[in-house]
Amino acid sequence: MFAAHTVGNTSLISPYSIEYLVVSGGGGGGNQFGGGGGAGGYLSGTQAGVSSGTAWSIIIGAGGAGSGSGAGGNGINSSISEILISSIGGGGGGSAEFIAFPASSGGSGGGGANSAGINASPANGTVGQGNNGGSAASLSLGTGGGGGGAGAVGGQAPNSNSGGAGGDGLTWLNGVTYAGGGGGCGYTNRGLGGAGGGGTGSSISISTNMNGSVNQGGGGGGSASGGSGTGGNGGSGIVVLRYLGQQRGTGGTVTISGGYTYHAFTSSGTYTS
Repeated sequence: MFAAHTVGNTSLISPYSIEYLVVSGGGGGGNQFGGGGGAGGYLSGTQAGVSSGTAWSIIIGAGGAGSGSGAGGNGINSSISEILISSIGGGGGGSAEFIAFPASSGGSGGGGANSAGINASPANGTVGQGNNGGSAASLSLGTGGGGGGAGAVGGQAPNSNSGGAGGDGLTWLNGVTYAGGGGGCGYTNRGLGGAGGGGTGSSISISTNMNGSVNQGGGGGGSASGGSGTGGNGGSGIVVLRYLGQQRGTGGTVTISGGYTYHAFTSSGTYTS
């Protein structure tokens, strides 16, 4: 494919190394004093010895749906099929809607929920991809714990009417932070979303900025009774590839910065080296 561009330049036909980031969709926030959704799984590494003409199938996972009743939905996995790299979608936040709906595990785990002693437990993240969700406050007026992020566990709700903060994400080689957990709801005080696209939880009177950020894998914020009524949606995932030097491959959105070529995939596609 690139023969016309490689005449007299063997560096463009020799095998090369590609650094990759794979982030899955974030989990949705829980309903009715819900916990924040866990961030999508975050995986990074290097694939050496990539030959020209190799095709990689890139899958981008969608974010999980914020719940209108019960726990939030899990995010969908993202992957690079040919090198067997797959990150796990974030876990949905829990809910204390009349009965306990526990949070779900995932790349990062969803936050727990509590209302008047109805206690939904938080969930675990996946080792090497994310962190656990945080707990709600005990005997609370209505709180949710923060969803886990790639870089930190979800925050526990600090008191009986305040939501826990989402766990922060991690910053990759392109300087962008990804995979922040969603904030838990608070009866009065909202739990903030984690750095890296986490949505903010609602209170009984404020229900804005609850969705996780698109193509950052952020978890959705948890919903409080009397607020939006629905947890925030998780943000979709992303795959970013980079290698040293001028452009050698095709696929995704291509940028060149600091001596590296980047290919960013915000929807499923193919990278051809």
